[in-house]
Amino acid sequence: MQLVPGVYSLGVAKGFASHAFLLDGSDGLTLIDTLFDANAAVIVHQIGAIGRSLADLKHIVLTHAHRSHLGGLATLKRLSGATVYSHAWEADIIAGERAAQQVSWRPQDPIVTYHFQIGNNLNISKHTPCAVDRTVVDSDQVGPLTVVHTPGHTPGHLAFWLPESRILFCGDAVVTSPKFMAGWPGFVLNKRQHAASLRKLAGYPADILAFGHGEPITVDAAARLHGLLASMQT
Repeated sequence: MQLVPGVYSLGVAKGFASHAFLLDGSDGLTLIDTLFDANAAVIVHQIGAIGRSLADLKHIVLTHAHRSHLGGLATLKRLSGATVYSHAWEADIIAGERAAQQVSWRPQDPIVTYHFQIGNNLNISKHTPCAVDRTVVDSDQVGPLTVVHTPGHTPGHLAFWLPESRILFCGDAVVTSPKFMAGWPGFVLNKRQHAASLRKLAGYPADILAFGHGEPITVDAAARLHGLLASMQT
């Protein structure tokens, strides 16, 4: 799915409708997250479908260190040599040196995601480790993207802002699968930080909202996000 010229949404069923995003620019390709499957086949196919090669992949930016977003990372790094970026707090998990931080054991809405909580806490579903080349902080630039530090889901969770197209890539701070909501509560490690991050995201004049789980919102995006935030405050 092409969101705007040069920006592609790649979704798969695995990882509970996990999504990655491919940006095609004059200086090469930038990829946000790498889906669930280790073979990275969906992403490799999309790169070829737009007439690019893996050598054109210059930047891989990661929202956070959960398997649904790291599956194809090691393969893509090996095939392309792209620079891999994350927040410093996530880097050693991505490199396989530390297990992902445990989340709540309590079943919470949406119940259909509860098995992901169990899998995370038992460290069952592991990604292939890959070293992070550069760590980034709030307001850094990676290719055409501005980094937006949005802790709460994890301490080093990142969103990304594409100003020229007014697209806000929210990671897992907001999802549309299985419904539009402020992330999956069972995976929010710090509710206070998460609420502050949502307010921060609502400050961007987004025409399109894109998520780590579920389909993007392309109509009334900013209003939908403001409405979600208002519903949480009532």
